Amino acid sequence: MTCFRDKEKPEEVRQTNIEAAKAVADAVRTSLGPRGLDKMITAPDGNVTISNDGATILDKMSVLHPAAKMLVELSHAQDVEAGDGTTSVVVLAGSLLSAAQRLLRLGIHSTIISESFQNAAAAAVNVLKNMSINVDLNDRATLIKSAITSLSSKVVAQYSNLFAPIAVEAVLRAKSSLNVDLKNIRIVKKVGGTVEDTELVNGLVLNQGVRHLGSIPTKVEKAKVGLIQFCLSAPKTDIDNQVLVSDYAAMDRVFQEERLYILNLCKQIKKSGCNVLLVQKSILRDAVNDLSLHILSKMKVMVITDIERDEVEFICKTLGCKPVANPSSFTSDKLGSAELVEEIAGGSFTKFSDVPNPGNTCSILMRASNKLVLEEAERSLHDALCVIRCLVKENALIAGGGAPEIQISVELRDKAQSMIGMDGYCFQAFAEAMEIIPLTLAENAGLNPISVVTELRNRHHKGEINAGINVKKGTVKNITEDNVLQPLLVSTCAVNLAAETVCSILKIDDVLFTR
Repeated sequence: MTCFRDKEKPEEVRQTNIEAAKAVADAVRTSLGPRGLDKMITAPDGNVTISNDGATILDKMSVLHPAAKMLVELSHAQDVEAGDGTTSVVVLAGSLLSAAQRLLRLGIHSTIISESFQNAAAAAVNVLKNMSINVDLNDRATLIKSAITSLSSKVVAQYSNLFAPIAVEAVLRAKSSLNVDLKNIRIVKKVGGTVEDTELVNGLVLNQGVRHLGSIPTKVEKAKVGLIQFCLSAPKTDIDNQVLVSDYAAMDRVFQEERLYILNLCKQIKKSGCNVLLVQKSILRDAVNDLSLHILSKMKVMVITDIERDEVEFICKTLGCKPVANPSSFTSDKLGSAELVEEIAGGSFTKFSDVPNPGNTCSILMRASNKLVLEEAERSLHDALCVIRCLVKENALIAGGGAPEIQISVELRDKAQSMIGMDGYCFQAFAEAMEIIPLTLAENAGLNPISVVTELRNRHHKGEINAGINVKKGTVKNITEDNVLQPLLVSTCAVNLAAETVCSILKIDDVLFTR
């Protein structure tokens, strides 16, 4: 009896893993496409997130089953590699698991299914490459079309004509050789105004406002910007030490020394020609005090404090300044420049405009009426930036609207007919699983999924490789005419990553727990 149970256990474990992973895929399936629905996620602390971005939904979901967590990691991997298609890759993995489940019931071994699925994924990538269209990075109109396609399924889809040009311009500015480091694109979020107030700044935007004391200026033209990492306040003793002052004369001498020390620091700053001073946040003592601010206000120097350590590199790249840790080293050659520095929106942030040589950096100022819209707008813009980055990595586009998946399905079905043995069954199952994307797009748009997918198959059999679903009009047509385009890299990553994850789940035959 024990032997019988041991033989059954691997199959039970495999089925449990598949069901758990499919449950995750089903949870995000209704969010796919321009007509996909949004999810409201409530955190234990009461914070609410509204999104239809697959990576965001899965990241915030509380997933306990180990196999289900693999699909969460799959979505994250797609987000890192391509930046878009995070919902599609999970839905595709769920469909492939259903196909594998049917094959297992036919008695086909999991190892054979895994190998066949990997071969089918490689064949699918070749199909995608054959139907791709090369794109010139100087053709901004085409780049904007692909960004709009990415944004069309987001909560802020109505602002896609605003976000798409911003995303294209930002990525092209941050581009270096054949890659784009998105850390060179700084997104600053501020509640207030509307989404339409979002803008690409030719320079820098800081979350910190100007310190107000006395006559410190809030607007400076022809700015010379310095960044200091030392404190404009009197030195303090170590924690274990104390200074005892016995009389008023000694106390007065201490105060005079403090004033003289701070005055010399401020004179050194002014001597260099600096008229905008950025001060890095200090945890040991006050970075500035009222006396130093008073002296700098008399010298007409704008002061911005609480600059975070992780902001220093980006600020230096953009403004051309150098961080100074020693007061004696603060000279004119360490300064950056900007045509205009001004405080915006009542002191909530500071804007550096018309920077002469911003390097491969740029800043995007995002506005919205509330926090929920602002966060979703940032996620949507991030996806659009990633789509353009994909085109920089691999200059190729393919049609959207379910056209690539149907083309893969048609060609793999034909290939399966010529194969012998169990591989043919596996290729056939892989081809059927690919149809989940157009099927879901049609379902979420309120169309008849069976008739839509049947018509798509018919069109692709006739050679119309770009035939896809226009979910807004509810028709099947050449989707490139409606400018529904997506990067080749997004689809190839989705197919490869989904196949790898499914193969990993199929190869698990037991779950062990450590002590």
